[in-house]
Amino acid sequence: MATTQPDSNSPAPAGAAEAPGTLDRRAAVAALLADRGDLLVVTGLGSPTYDVAAAGDHERNFYLWGAMGGAAVMGLGLALARPDTPVLVITGDGEQLMGMGALATIGAQRPRNLSIAVLDNRLYGETGMQTSHTGRGIDLAGVAAACAFAWTERITGLSAIAALRARIHRCEGPGLATLQIAQTEPPRVMPSRDGVDNKNRFRRALGLSPI
Repeated sequence: MATTQPDSNSPAPAGAAEAPGTLDRRAAVAALLADRGDLLVVTGLGSPTYDVAAAGDHERNFYLWGAMGGAAVMGLGLALARPDTPVLVITGDGEQLMGMGALATIGAQRPRNLSIAVLDNRLYGETGMQTSHTGRGIDLAGVAAACAFAWTERITGLSAIAALRARIHRCEGPGLATLQIAQTEPPRVMPSRDGVDNKNRFRRALGLSPI
């Protein structure tokens, strides 16, 4: 059964506005990727990609530049193909809202090695900082819990990320954590946007031949 383990007050009722988070997104992502070992990372388009690149480019990062809403299902396919390797999707609230149905599919498949970290600033950052649905009371962790995820968390403090990182590496999933980040726009750190090169680099990191 899915369990929600918030480290702060419960989310606001659906439709109610909620105060923005205060987590520094770059510090949170860097902490999440510390001591990453064999972790495979899929990034949602836009700011999560910049955040992961800022923490250090890595051959086991797959930067998903397009296909809004596709990060979670990309992570699902990777987790099913590599069941003994932890897979982490790092995405934003807007991107995950576009792929809500993916959460139901993940819950049905139940890959233990898949975790999703949603950087939730309650904004559509790539299109002008408009308020997203999570800024109007929609709770992505609650949706994941209803989709039979093994665990969900709502992270509001940097001190909670070490325990979250350990849980990801223990492969207790599927799991989803919302990281309540501040509404800031750090400078962009741009990894390669060459899709073929990114794909082949990732395949080489997995011991596969480029195609």
